[in-house]
Amino acid sequence: MSPATHSCTCGATLRYRQDLVREQSGRYPTWKCKDCLTPVPGTVAEKIKHQHPS
Repeated sequence: MSPATHSCTCGATLRYRQDLVREQSGRYPTWKCKDCLTPVPGTVAEKIKHQHPS
């Protein structure tokens, strides 16, 4: 299985949980790019947040 990545509009490549910022708003958290705070789609964020740098 290949690792999940997401290319943000600011040019950052999101690969690991450290690349995301969690915002608790309402019942479910939203995930955003740590550099520009652009929202990341939930399904992509769920995959990325479980990856660890090796």
